[in-house]
Amino acid sequence: MDTKHKRIRVLMFPWLAHSHISSFLELAKKLMNHNLYVYFCSTATNLDSIRPKISPNHSLSIQFIEFKLPLLPELPSYYHTTKGLPTHLLNALFKAVEMSGDGFATILKTHNPDLLIYDLHQPWAPTLASSLNIPAILFYTASAAGPFFAFHAWKKLEGEEFPSPEFYINDCFMPTKSSRNEFGRTPPDSSNTEKIFQPFRHSLDIILVKSFSELEGKYMDSLSILLNKKVVPTGPLVLDAIEEHHENEKEILEWLTKKRKASTVLVSFGSEYYLSNKEREAIAEGLELSEVNFIWVLRFPVGDKDKPKLEEALPEGYLERIGERGLMVEGWAPQAKILQHSSIGGFVSHCGWSSVMESLKFGVPIIAMPMLMHIDQPLNARLVQDVGVGVEVKRGKDGSLEREEIVKVIKQVVGEKDGENIRNKAREMSNHIKIKRDEEVDEVVQEINKILHKGGLKIHDKKVNV
Repeated sequence: MDTKHKRIRVLMFPWLAHSHISSFLELAKKLMNHNLYVYFCSTATNLDSIRPKISPNHSLSIQFIEFKLPLLPELPSYYHTTKGLPTHLLNALFKAVEMSGDGFATILKTHNPDLLIYDLHQPWAPTLASSLNIPAILFYTASAAGPFFAFHAWKKLEGEEFPSPEFYINDCFMPTKSSRNEFGRTPPDSSNTEKIFQPFRHSLDIILVKSFSELEGKYMDSLSILLNKKVVPTGPLVLDAIEEHHENEKEILEWLTKKRKASTVLVSFGSEYYLSNKEREAIAEGLELSEVNFIWVLRFPVGDKDKPKLEEALPEGYLERIGERGLMVEGWAPQAKILQHSSIGGFVSHCGWSSVMESLKFGVPIIAMPMLMHIDQPLNARLVQDVGVGVEVKRGKDGSLEREEIVKVIKQVVGEKDGENIRNKAREMSNHIKIKRDEEVDEVVQEINKILHKGGLKIHDKKVNV
């Protein structure tokens, strides 16, 4: 076969978190529309969870490749994912991934892709690819403002002033030095600078970022200068609501349909954060006192023997007092379908980046409630407020959530006249996303083509629409 006219094969290797895998999968679907063949590499438990999201047409161009982890005593195979993973086992999961480099090298040798697209938490992956003459690029699935802040945090240690005063982190959000590295999850320490920025430096020519220019253009431009690499936005990459299927969605949507337009808030804190008793109590009281309708998605770690019953996890008599004004959902909910519903007027969110992208795609303003020990979330909350699409719930000096502040922000965003500008700005962002559609992915493909051209390859783009 003439290699110059073969179909380009890309191996995509996301971190083992639901939001990362979903972002990579949505990008994979976009790339296959440009006639690329995708090997999608993850653990068996993650591949099983996303298999229903792959249509028969997608399966013609997306092939699942299992990434096998060693079976550690404390980490059975159903914990080979961050979804439902107890917090104390996160270090064990990182250890297992770091022990699996040889297995991933075998995958690269067996499938010999033309390009590797890797994630932040596998800094060794591009090195392995380079040893096999496979070009590799980083897909960063969070905000460009995060690494922009982190780079300047280290530069400030060297005496350079931070250029964006709107970004700051209250002391209550600063993690301990034992926390895992993620922009975000390690405090500034010049001794591990190289390790943290290694995935960015090893990315060939470009870095893909899950964002769009109307939201983060100035941070992407600044990051390009700092890294001396082109930062290319992929767009929000939000799962189409039509593709979401949940066993409880009929009940949820029927309940929503009975509510007035923009009268209800969705309350959800992602798939990997579990509220403390104090946080749960403050949020419950804040929602009750706000007098708005709400859908609250509550999650507990998988396999937690001490998991309370729903009514036990809430203040006494809570379910009776809220009555039809609130709907409690335990475990999982069709977030995209809820956010696009006309009855939704706000999103009480931890500001995980995928949740921010979903909220903006559907034009829903954000009540930002970032969680402790995650610096990426408070940075996202600062961005949301700075851009004007949400308001952050301020914590007390000791880092505690206060019900009065929760009530104030919910009422401001959802009901008060003062919140009209915020609601309009969220709708404006949604319109930008609708207008641009797949323009960002078209640019991604053009940039990938430039990299492949150096090796004598070219994407023969039939722009197949599946």
